[in-house]
Amino acid sequence: MANSYKTPGVYIQEKNAFPNTAVAVETAIPVFIGYTQKAERNGKPLLRVPTKVSSLSEYETYFGGDCTPQFLIQDAPADANDGTFFLNGKKMQLLLNIDSYSCFYKSIQLFYANGGNACYVLSVGTYAASEKSFVVQVADFVNDNGSNNVFDILKKEFEPTLVVMPDIHANSKDAYALQQKALAHCNDMQSRFAILDVPQSTPSNLQLDIDQFRNGIGNNYLNYGAAYYPWLNTSITNNSHINYTYLANYLTVLAMLPEAEAQKTVDQIIQAGTTANDQQISEAHKLLLITSPTYKLIMDAMLFKLNLLPPSAAIAGIYTLVDASRGVWKAPANVSLSSVNAPSINISHEQQEALNIDVLTGKSINVIRSFPGIGNLVWGARTLDGNSQDWRYVNVRRTLIMIETSLKLAIRAYVFEANDANTWVTVKSMCSNFLTNLWKQGALVGPAPEDAFDVQVGLGATMIPDDILDGIMRITVNLAIVRPAEFITITFQQMQQTS
Repeated sequence: MANSYKTPGVYIQEKNAFPNTAVAVETAIPVFIGYTQKAERNGKPLLRVPTKVSSLSEYETYFGGDCTPQFLIQDAPADANDGTFFLNGKKMQLLLNIDSYSCFYKSIQLFYANGGNACYVLSVGTYAASEKSFVVQVADFVNDNGSNNVFDILKKEFEPTLVVMPDIHANSKDAYALQQKALAHCNDMQSRFAILDVPQSTPSNLQLDIDQFRNGIGNNYLNYGAAYYPWLNTSITNNSHINYTYLANYLTVLAMLPEAEAQKTVDQIIQAGTTANDQQISEAHKLLLITSPTYKLIMDAMLFKLNLLPPSAAIAGIYTLVDASRGVWKAPANVSLSSVNAPSINISHEQQEALNIDVLTGKSINVIRSFPGIGNLVWGARTLDGNSQDWRYVNVRRTLIMIETSLKLAIRAYVFEANDANTWVTVKSMCSNFLTNLWKQGALVGPAPEDAFDVQVGLGATMIPDDILDGIMRITVNLAIVRPAEFITITFQQMQQTS
């Protein structure tokens, strides 16, 4: 504001010497969308309300714990292999009722086990601990008429940068539609990236899974997401988290246990009936584990199924870990996974070739592999747009998201400022300072800052006189973002002795 001097005296003016600075936004704050045990904080409902949590204990305070899935033991078909075991010499099969199961809580546990920190939780529905029926439905995420759209809700939240939906695997057909909507949402926001699971068939069929995913995911906005495969055999759930009540027909099954010592405990269970409390159930469960190898075999089969989890939550934890330790520009690959025993499928070097590079559509799928003596590693760093020279790598896409969002927020301060040389110099200086700091950290490649980036703004450079008349300031930023060395070749050649 111009000063008006009318009274004699001494006047002081302060003038800023330095331009505003751009600050890098957070890059690894996932929003987990799915079903929770409850959704409330201090008596206020949190259903369909994006809520930030910073730890597993805080999540449990607001959203509760795990669901109570139901298993059924029945005679196994002759050709069945999945979940089969022998009971009194008879081949039986353990089946998980998918309509009573949510992997959301276990996925949150897996996220924190792999380096996760702050995240958002968007609950689309709840399950009571005593419920025996629970169905994952696409209508809970978004109705056909567009109502209850979780992605419309998320448009009002600025902070989340990753979208994770581990629950939707329960319905493979609907999963693809939701994944397409997640990619479209990330493209609309231009500040988010989707981590997608490839639904896994039972029993596992690699080629079938990959073909169905590539056919179902569509061709739009592929550079805003990455897919990971296979699912993971984890150690999140142990024997202390389950018991015989997870069996829908547990009285019939327990009566079939061949160990005489175990039948004493079974008689007590039958006598207590439905009046048994949690402590009595836990003590009986521990006794059966000791006295009945058959019961332990059943519990182990149950644990195996419960610990089979989609990888997206673990990958979100890896993104957080790598961003914090190295930076968003480091490819989140060649990193070991925690609380993971092994990938559910051992994928070979040759098999990964067709997953990593899809010649026709470019729909790359990142593989998690087990290497002897090393562990379980994330062995892929491509977006779904794997044939694109611009957006092939996850770290390139996410680094651009960070730079674009950071500069967008910083330059907002100059909206409605004079569209003249003074403003152009200030804006260019601010952008250059921000990018120089990123170059020093290793996000941009080049022996000098001028080789790593270039910022242009102003009349004759990026603008014409009509732009000024129309109120438009055009800024052009060219970047050389660091890319991963995905293929390393060492050439050896023999040579003649020289002396």
